[in-house]
Amino acid sequence: MQREWSFTRTCSLLTALYRKLFVAFSAKESICQLQQVLETHEVNWQHVLSCVSVLVVCQAEAEQLFKDLLSHLLIKAFENYDMENMITAFLIARQAALEGPAVFMPYSEWFKASFGSAGGQHGSSKKALVFLFEFLSELVPFEVAPYLKVHIMYPPFVPSKHRSILLEYITLAKTRLADLKVAIEDMGLYEDLSSTDEAVQPQGQALRDVEKALQIFENTRKIPTSVIEASIFRRPYYISWFLPALLRPRVLPKAPDVCMAFIDSLKRADKIPSNLYSTYIQACCAMKEKMLQDESEVETSHSKEPIEQLKAELAELRVLIVDQAKHEDVPAQIALISDRLSSVLGHSGDENDTAALNSRIQVNVFDPKLEPCHQSVVDLLLTSFCQNLIAASYFNPPDRQGPCLSLFVKMICGHRRLIPALLGRLCQLIYHQGPSLNDAHILGLAAFVIHLSECRSLIPEVEADLGISQPVAEKVLSISEYWSCLLVCRTKESFSFCTRFCTAAISYLMCKFPSFSRDDLCALVPPSLVKKLQYIVPRLSLEARGITCEEGKADLSWSSLSCPSLNYRRASLCLWKQARFQELLKEKAFQLSFREWLLLELEVHPEEDILSASERQDFHYWAIYQWYLPAPSASGGCDGDLEKACGIIINTILDFSQRLDLGSYGQLKMSVNPDILCKLQELVLELGCRRKSLSGCLDAKSHFLFKILQERLKDRKHDSALGEQLWRQQELLLHRRILVGLPASALIMTCRKGKKTTLDCEDFFHFVNSELKNVCSRGYALPYDITSHFFRGLLNASLDCEEAAEAVNDVLTTCQTKCPIVLLSAVLWWPRLEPVLCSQWKRLFGAPLAEELERLRECQSWATSFLSSGGVFPLSGPPWISAAFLHCTIQQQSPHGRERNVLKRLGTDTEQLLVSLLFFSLMDLISAKIAPKEGVDFQTSLEWSLEILQCLEERGASWPLLFQSAEKGSRKYFVLHSAASACHSRLLPLAFYSLTPAFDHELLAREQLFLYVALDLYLQLLQLFVEGKDLPQSDQVGQGQDPVEHVSEAQSFFPLLTLNPIPFPFPLLLAASLWFSLSCTKLWVHMEMPLAGSLFPAWAERLQVLLVPEPSAAPLLCLTSSVPQGDPVEVISKARRFLRAAIPRCPARSFGNLGPVR
Repeated sequence: MQREWSFTRTCSLLTALYRKLFVAFSAKESICQLQQVLETHEVNWQHVLSCVSVLVVCQAEAEQLFKDLLSHLLIKAFENYDMENMITAFLIARQAALEGPAVFMPYSEWFKASFGSAGGQHGSSKKALVFLFEFLSELVPFEVAPYLKVHIMYPPFVPSKHRSILLEYITLAKTRLADLKVAIEDMGLYEDLSSTDEAVQPQGQALRDVEKALQIFENTRKIPTSVIEASIFRRPYYISWFLPALLRPRVLPKAPDVCMAFIDSLKRADKIPSNLYSTYIQACCAMKEKMLQDESEVETSHSKEPIEQLKAELAELRVLIVDQAKHEDVPAQIALISDRLSSVLGHSGDENDTAALNSRIQVNVFDPKLEPCHQSVVDLLLTSFCQNLIAASYFNPPDRQGPCLSLFVKMICGHRRLIPALLGRLCQLIYHQGPSLNDAHILGLAAFVIHLSECRSLIPEVEADLGISQPVAEKVLSISEYWSCLLVCRTKESFSFCTRFCTAAISYLMCKFPSFSRDDLCALVPPSLVKKLQYIVPRLSLEARGITCEEGKADLSWSSLSCPSLNYRRASLCLWKQARFQELLKEKAFQLSFREWLLLELEVHPEEDILSASERQDFHYWAIYQWYLPAPSASGGCDGDLEKACGIIINTILDFSQRLDLGSYGQLKMSVNPDILCKLQELVLELGCRRKSLSGCLDAKSHFLFKILQERLKDRKHDSALGEQLWRQQELLLHRRILVGLPASALIMTCRKGKKTTLDCEDFFHFVNSELKNVCSRGYALPYDITSHFFRGLLNASLDCEEAAEAVNDVLTTCQTKCPIVLLSAVLWWPRLEPVLCSQWKRLFGAPLAEELERLRECQSWATSFLSSGGVFPLSGPPWISAAFLHCTIQQQSPHGRERNVLKRLGTDTEQLLVSLLFFSLMDLISAKIAPKEGVDFQTSLEWSLEILQCLEERGASWPLLFQSAEKGSRKYFVLHSAASACHSRLLPLAFYSLTPAFDHELLAREQLFLYVALDLYLQLLQLFVEGKDLPQSDQVGQGQDPVEHVSEAQSFFPLLTLNPIPFPFPLLLAASLWFSLSCTKLWVHMEMPLAGSLFPAWAERLQVLLVPEPSAAPLLCLTSSVPQGDPVEVISKARRFLRAAIPRCPARSFGNLGPVR
């Protein structure tokens, strides 16, 4: 009944009478009179509540006054346990809420705020609690369903010891709902709990739920979580109401629309019963055949009627706004417009959608899509606003236009279901069409944005899809941050539009509220707009750089700003000179920090910039050296600290590159802005020179550059291990790009040891060993760019040393033990690197090469000569360096088939050389699997590895410990392992079991540690699969064996160990059993079960089945030649035959090294 007493439904004569009274009395006086009447007289509630509606609609300050009145009534009610005051409070709260959130908070929000916490009046004692529930219980027989739902869904706070009181009321309320034939189970997924429309039935609510679900699905392309939950936990409502509403028969469009895509997703997820789906398709086909043309015309005519009414009311509003004498009639007219808008949108009389209030708005910035009906309504409202603004500005400046436009925008925000379409349309207009808008449109939209900021409490957060290629592509933004996202500055056109828009918005704000204090102005101004101007104006105007306020010389005139022929640069400079604007810039919230400036500058497309190259260079010099470098950190500057400035630039470049923002052409923008990189280079050079000049001291605790990079890699949290891995890999590739872009000497520090200047590469070595080598696809060598950069930097830095050659020799000697991958990188790239270094050394010193560099050149010469002339290969220096040169030279020069002859011509004392050769060939073998684009062929690497292994076997050399890491007790090959990337080291088991064709009978007996090493590698191989880490495969067919085959080859050594009466860790056998079973059932690819001891007994029975011996034994080497590709059962069968031949040949001493499985 209260709805019939709302503003739009009250007799016009009565509302006119109330409004005349409110002219004579202020809102505060009116409410005081109303309160006095309520306390002293019996009243006509229809008249009282209709008066409340008119007052809250027509008086902007009435909202807070009514909130105060309600608080006062509740305090009196609980002090005296007075039911009359409780009744009055609830009636007024519900009546005011009926007018929409634009004028008063929803009833559900008021109820939660008043009783939802222990601080409410009812929480003071048990007596107060009982009083509240007695009151609510007495209302139950007369309550309508929506209010009961609010009380059930948002119950009052009750201490646990009095929980029975609440449960008793909920039972009573549910009984009343049952009497009303409204089941709590039939509540909608997105039900409007503030609605008081008694006519809402489950069918109608289901239609709303479908509309909301379609909206979410359109933005996310995922089935909403609420729908999935309803299909499981609220199945009666889902099957009986939601699906019938979704599957209403219609004529299906030729191109699948959002509804069809949503239905298809539900069908594929088995959320729609087959019979129901078939019925729907048949009904749609039947409707297509029977539909008549006149039915669509009738439907169109009906849909136009509410739109025409809305247009008429909007036209009437324009008449009232331009006439200052009629401004008092504007609130009433806006209330009528709100009512007409509700009819157009198809709401059942109430727009207070609680779900919309609490849920984020999803906008795809790069492709915002709107329903045609919603877009037409939003366009109508925006057009009306712009026309009203221009018309009103023709007669009066903004400060004399009254609150009309504010009320209009607040009314729009009250229709919460329209807000997503509104923000999507603003995205289309500002982000996509901004440069093409005319001045009137820009002024209107700018003013509209300012009024939206007034109503920001009514607008939920925005979840913007920014097109970022990251695990989480969406970014949650406030409404102010949303404007910053839309107002981009990349090209000449976008700079021009952004300047015009921001200038118009801030100028309108200052002209609209000239009497606001600084605090009030700061609360209203969107910080993003001020920061955009702080970035743009000095960029476009030399006069603005370093300018302070000149209020007397440049007055801000709205009439000049609204002139179509306005020069936007002059207008922005005029605004910049205003004292009030300069005061804003002193506030911390509006100060553009150095990092924010860099992010904006990095977005600019230099080739399409509004500035020329020379102008941009001048601007960068001013911004960095004159503005941000000397500025205090409190205002976003660097405190004059060059190292801090470099850190901010590096971090910002990396953050920007990680975002992978889509450029205006839809392509990923990955290149670093060359101008910013140039300024970073200048700062790094200046920082290096400054350190050298400080009292001749060259000491420093650590290299600031690597400290910055290492800090970025710490404490990064991602939703998944894969997300962390991908982020880290991309981050390190960006680090490498930054390092290569800096002066080469910046990688190396100089320090004083007594009177001697030395070179310190410890930080670089640590960064390479801990991070950089793990993103190298070759496994044992860095890419050419960073390798060349380091060596060139080494030669440049040696200029500061008294003995340059000695300093270079010391660094390269240190590399042999602390960072061997640097030397191996030089070996790999030596044909390209040698001429660069020789030429540089000659330019710098004009003397013979440093000894260590000369040794590298000699090794390359010996390797080339050895392959071409057949001479003796001399061993000079560490054997692994000679092996690396020989390996790389063979790969680059030797025709396939000549490798065997090369190995035979090596001397007798070359065991370490051959083992090192085997290691490098295995690294290439793995690289062929994980990085086939590197040009390494798997089959060639495999054959080369087998040749080396055969040569080692012929010489009786021991090699199995090559596959054992230093952590597991063998430091014999520590240098080689320290040069390998983590990925390559983890995949050594794959390489090992690729060599099984070369494992002969004598190997099992001769190598006592062979079984121990093979067992350890087998467990590592199992772990790769059980943890869900599939072995990488080449994209090229035929380049390697199937992963199943590798596992089966590993399995071939161990499952039959139960046949030997030797103590053996039983968990290992059960692990093998687990692996065998998973292979048979083809579930191993998805298996992520830890091999916990508690799980092993469950596989014991399966183990006995798998280990049944077969009647015949196969030769030891038959497995690798006849295993079929991709047939796990056949692989396991052949593995068992292989094991029967292999295990008995292992001597008992081979099992002596086996310890418990850890």
